[in-house]
Amino acid sequence: MKKKVIAAGHICLDITPVFDQGKKAANIGDLLKPGQLIHMQEADVHTGGSVANTGLAMKILGADVSLMGKIGNDAFGEMVQNILQKYGAGQEMIVVPGEATSYSVILAVPGIDRIFLHNPGANDTFSEADLSKEALKGADLFHFGYPPLMRGLYQKDGAELIKILKSAKEAGAAVSMDMAAVDPDSEAGRADWSAILKRAMPYLDFFVPSVEELCFMIDRERFASWQEKASGGDVTEYLNWEQDVRPLADRCMEWGAKVLLIKCGAPGLYYRTAGQEALDTISRKISLDTAAWSGKEGFERSYVPERVLSGTGAGDTSIAAFLTAMLEGLPLEECMHLAAATGASCVASYDALSGLQPLDTLREKIRGGWKKQGE
Repeated sequence: MKKKVIAAGHICLDITPVFDQGKKAANIGDLLKPGQLIHMQEADVHTGGSVANTGLAMKILGADVSLMGKIGNDAFGEMVQNILQKYGAGQEMIVVPGEATSYSVILAVPGIDRIFLHNPGANDTFSEADLSKEALKGADLFHFGYPPLMRGLYQKDGAELIKILKSAKEAGAAVSMDMAAVDPDSEAGRADWSAILKRAMPYLDFFVPSVEELCFMIDRERFASWQEKASGGDVTEYLNWEQDVRPLADRCMEWGAKVLLIKCGAPGLYYRTAGQEALDTISRKISLDTAAWSGKEGFERSYVPERVLSGTGAGDTSIAAFLTAMLEGLPLEECMHLAAATGASCVASYDALSGLQPLDTLREKIRGGWKKQGE
């Protein structure tokens, strides 16, 4: 019998204007200039946010997933519902009259990292009261995504976020959480994320942030040095996992992290696990082989993608593959292989889901000698 999963948190409508692939740029200012008319291809419109990206990806990969997100009863909300219904999902969505559905305009300019123009909409009012307690009781895994983009969850030192994680834990589910990048000058950027994460970590069994998000939140000085070194480019291209990523992981482990996976962009994924005693506190509903998973650390390099159209959702779908494989009882190393392979498949499409391939297909490609970055 399949494990039951709840994917909750942030959901939005992603609108990606498609640029001519021949128009590559080193910096955004080289292409987007005031007063300029740029000829575009058709826009790609899909659901976005952790609920849709990770939740639907897990469903496509074979997991039994229910989605919990908050939208308005507006045109964008109707589009979100229509998309979710195509996947047989969305029954648990919360539709709130008078609130706006969240949306993102994603500028995926060839040659540079993505830029997001984002309206959080109804996500800002998501709270513990919105969770279906009945659904929580039957869940084996509760995955929550993007609290930095949900205003009610980072105010008051994350009190509402802690309530959500605690409720899921007390219902007996294993709990995982993903993060999101924030505008440093916004209210979310000024929140004390070190304090929030320190409070949240005891309730988390799987913590899966990106390296930029995590560094910004717990080591601003290090993050500033990374940005200076990258000079507007992709920070992850300049990182060494032992020198740059491990210190961040050390702090998370000190705060009580059990299974830590840090997404490092195109280079790959860092992973680390606590000792068996700590892993034994993870919900037994998911049947994790704690002895085999304990005390591990490494860096899983990305596979070389067939093509790169957009990184949108690559991190989310990598996490989806990791969690799905984990729920199937696979060893940690194979979970990491499949996570990296899924990320490489995702970037071959403009949206998060179109490039997904079954886990068995990915296994065959890996066995067939799929090359990794740097080989």
